[in-house]
Amino acid sequence: MADQQEPGLEGAADDPLVRPYVIAQGRERGNAVQLDMISVVIAARADVDEMALEPEQVRILELCGRPQSVAEVSAHLDIPVAVVKVLLGDLISRGYALARAPYTQQSPVSRDILQAVLDGIQRL
Repeated sequence: MADQQEPGLEGAADDPLVRPYVIAQGRERGNAVQLDMISVVIAARADVDEMALEPEQVRILELCGRPQSVAEVSAHLDIPVAVVKVLLGDLISRGYALARAPYTQQSPVSRDILQAVLDGIQRL
């Protein structure tokens, strides 16, 4: 007798929406790590306990032997960015990887000063 599956679950593991959900263990966000698509990630340790990690996390660490952006990791693994962020968040919190937010510089000049300069230029 053939294996019986519940109705509607045939091929569910192959569904492109089910697999990312399973990989991220149903989570939509990482624990406390805030990453965006251009955050740069690099593997922090050479000693990796592969048995304690998901296969996708092991692949991420292999890719991050050199610095990679979150978007690059997502593209190489063909996994949605949101799922990669969850997996990376776990790796970072466990000390397996490091991340650096993209460099942003806040303007040291206030909007009022910029407006005054613009007004002065327009009067010329």
